[in-house]
Amino acid sequence: MNKLKNLDVYPKINEDFYSRTLSGGVITIVSTIVMSLLFFSELRLYVHPVIETKLVVDTSRGETLRINFDVTFPAVACSVLSLDAIDISGEQHLDVKHDIVKKRLDAHGNVIEVRPDGIGTPKIEKPLQRHGGRLEHNETYCGSCYGAEESDDHCCNSCEDVHDAYRSKGWAFSNPNMIDQCKREGFLQKIKDEEGEGCNIYGSLEVNKVAGNFHFVPGKSFDESTIHLNDSQAFQKDSFNVKHSPIVFICLSHKINRLAFGDFFPGVVNPLDGVQWMQKQQIGMYQYFIKVVPTVYSDVSGHTIQSNQFSVTEHYKGAEKGADIGFIDTTTGVFFIYDLSPIKVTFTEQHASFLHFLTNVCAIVGGVFTVAGIIDSCIYHGHKAMKKKMELVAQATRDSLPTVPSEFTFTHASSGLDQQTPRTIRVGEELAAVCRCCKALQHSPHSKVARFRKV
Repeated sequence: MNKLKNLDVYPKINEDFYSRTLSGGVITIVSTIVMSLLFFSELRLYVHPVIETKLVVDTSRGETLRINFDVTFPAVACSVLSLDAIDISGEQHLDVKHDIVKKRLDAHGNVIEVRPDGIGTPKIEKPLQRHGGRLEHNETYCGSCYGAEESDDHCCNSCEDVHDAYRSKGWAFSNPNMIDQCKREGFLQKIKDEEGEGCNIYGSLEVNKVAGNFHFVPGKSFDESTIHLNDSQAFQKDSFNVKHSPIVFICLSHKINRLAFGDFFPGVVNPLDGVQWMQKQQIGMYQYFIKVVPTVYSDVSGHTIQSNQFSVTEHYKGAEKGADIGFIDTTTGVFFIYDLSPIKVTFTEQHASFLHFLTNVCAIVGGVFTVAGIIDSCIYHGHKAMKKKMELVAQATRDSLPTVPSEFTFTHASSGLDQQTPRTIRVGEELAAVCRCCKALQHSPHSKVARFRKV
């Protein structure tokens, strides 16, 4: 047992030898508070999961990219606005209508009507057949494409079909009032009815996971000699039935309510949410250059979310008028040009281990206790050294003064007295208080009475 006692590195001290101080009590209270705060902070980190971030090379192939958008154009009617998507692989989606919803807005931003994208419901009552006659009973309808047919059996049964046929040929859709399908569907009247309105367009696009762009343009887009153009002549109120009419101002001021590449995950920040831009020039192209970063988020339960983050820069490019009516050398519209990063970011939620938590708690308790002990020791020994120094200074001051005895024994003699009597007086007492007869002799020239005071 004695050998075991010799291994004790924590020797005990008798309580009689402890010296408790006021500074030690204050340091104990402060260190306890600090220790408690650090402990609860560590406990919170242990209870709540932490997110570990890693960067890896994106090796995925053949995936698609989902784009969710919600954009408001306060001065562009829904009948005029169209959405296109193009990627570098050559795939094009012109005038996209699938999974797209448009809200007609008045001048104050109030919703007038909500409808899926499209011009409207065609009116099929006795339409004009391709051969020139009207649709007869039990006869299959096949409308004319007005010279834009791709084959002999190609039919255009709606105004939209005729417009698409013109667009595939690279022709301007300059006079819809001469198209039977457009007249029956009230195409021009619908545009006139929506004059002065705005449009909120929202929905989603599913595109190939390659670089590309999607854009909102007034009018319909088409390709001419590998150049992507948009024809807005048919939607200009001053150009109906008028040849060589001027291009009118189309205000493309817009507000991006939401733009996300993929699903939501905790902590995601979409930098374009709530961004608003006001157009100052008459015609131009507003561009957002977006760098998409693939992101994988895994929560504590193991559920994985495949999504994306992105950064963005903005640029405005003014456009010039073309030689022909309805064409613009640089396509006017709002373009979102995106590219993909080869680096993937992974976020993983995970809890800290109990051993890690225990280690940190021990470090907190031991560290605070040690630091508090050092501070208390410095204060205690510093105060003790100062007190000792002050005592030494006081002692040196006393030693430098002359020594004065505490008592004096004296005799006095006077012409008025026949005997000499020894008297004793303490320092600070007046001689006259001891020898009352001396009061009469204090002013006598023969008096040897003196006064003694303690220095």
